[in-house]
Amino acid sequence: MKLYILVPQWQKKSSINNLYIQIMYVIKFFTGNINRVKKVSLTILLILSPVILNAQQIISFGIHADPVISWFSTDIKEVRNDGARPGFNFGLTYNSYFTPNYSFSTGISLLRAGGRLVSSDTTLLRFSGSNYKVSPGNPVVYKIQYLVIPVGLKLQTNQIGYVRFFSDLGLDPKIVISRKADIPSLSVSDLNADNELRTFNMSYHVTAGIEYSLGGSTALVFGLNFDNNFLDITKDNGSQPADKVSQKMLSFRFGVNF
Repeated sequence: MKLYILVPQWQKKSSINNLYIQIMYVIKFFTGNINRVKKVSLTILLILSPVILNAQQIISFGIHADPVISWFSTDIKEVRNDGARPGFNFGLTYNSYFTPNYSFSTGISLLRAGGRLVSSDTTLLRFSGSNYKVSPGNPVVYKIQYLVIPVGLKLQTNQIGYVRFFSDLGLDPKIVISRKADIPSLSVSDLNADNELRTFNMSYHVTAGIEYSLGGSTALVFGLNFDNNFLDITKDNGSQPADKVSQKMLSFRFGVNF
């Protein structure tokens, strides 16, 4: 569905203020940190403001359901990745076109991801209510659910037959809304990992794919996406080694644009 929206001049500043307030409320609800709220809200607003300030906008919406493969990477040899985990990403997309082939992209999605970490030393992990000692070489499996609000730039070709090629580059602010951990060697699972994992993260994404037209503005979407978090997702508690653990994801886009 592509809509032409005429935004009156007097409403532009009001729209930006309202959007800023709404973004602040959403992020504050999940983080409770007002300084982080302001920084993240301003970042998102600066990226989205050109969309609002366009007097005439062509917009489109879509839905997607993406199988995900996720894993961790570390910056020290004492802690390392121990394999990938499957996940899933479901959400809505929004595009505001400023030319026929270029648009600002955003949306919202729920992402389930995770990973496995092993340490070469005995590690004391602090989960809500209990502490656990994990022996060297035994993995800890993390299961994380994010609320994701991507912001980016979409580039697409003219339609060739029924097909249009596209790419999307941008940033993904992520708020952790659920974090669990399993320790298979101790036969414990679904531990509350609030004390071990951070609440906020940020990544960049690179997506490429095709849109297959079904007529009008409706199209099937198939693509491949790489996502790389560049903030440390873990907390370094007590005697735990000071490391930076980042998460990487490869996902397969299946969607419909309207």
